[in-house]
Amino acid sequence: MLDKQSHLPIYVQIEERLKSQIKSGAFKSGDPVPSERELSETYEVSRMTVRQAIMNLVSEGLLYREKGKGTFVSQEKIEQPLQGLTSFTEDMRSRGMQPDNKLIGFHKIKPDADIADKLKLSETDDIYRVKRIRYADQKPMAIETTYIPVKLLPELNEESVKGSFYTYIQEKLKLTISHASQSIEALLAEPEEAKLLNIQEPSAVLHIERLSYLSNNSPFEVVHSTYRADRYKFRSEISR
Repeated sequence: MLDKQSHLPIYVQIEERLKSQIKSGAFKSGDPVPSERELSETYEVSRMTVRQAIMNLVSEGLLYREKGKGTFVSQEKIEQPLQGLTSFTEDMRSRGMQPDNKLIGFHKIKPDADIADKLKLSETDDIYRVKRIRYADQKPMAIETTYIPVKLLPELNEESVKGSFYTYIQEKLKLTISHASQSIEALLAEPEEAKLLNIQEPSAVLHIERLSYLSNNSPFEVVHSTYRADRYKFRSEISR
């Protein structure tokens, strides 16, 4: 039972009990956890106290909720190093996961001022806008929108971007990808993003903007990616 004389709030004690059960393997990824009613009866506390503990664990990404179904243990997050430039496909395969993507938009458009500046184009130049949902083991992980200069890759087509875009550039076009700069920001998912990623609203997402260059220092893509925060975390090695 809980220690109601402890300096730790009751809801924190419930959180710690559930965390311990997840860590020990008593609850595995995808398993349902007891309902609020069941937990309130087990610990002899109010459902409001239990709900606070559950919502905190959902916010941490340890649990997730499905409307009308219940609360479940989240899958372990994928850890992505911030060093090195790899494609989504390469990342997933290196972890023994099966990558896939669904193309939901391929258009030739005029760039806005920001994209034109990053890709060193005029606003009269054409760019491709490629929008894809990225999957790992058949589960949606990210939404990715890529902007590419048409004059750099004039023969790019829908078939080219159904697999790994980096593989196409390096193996088919014999171009060398050199480096990139990127920024990461925590946001709340927009309604369309939540629907495509199969997450509830409001849910946290990681928004990443990357500008990538070829070996001749020519920028070849601007990528806006929205990752599920419950499935992804980023790691950086820092030296002094």
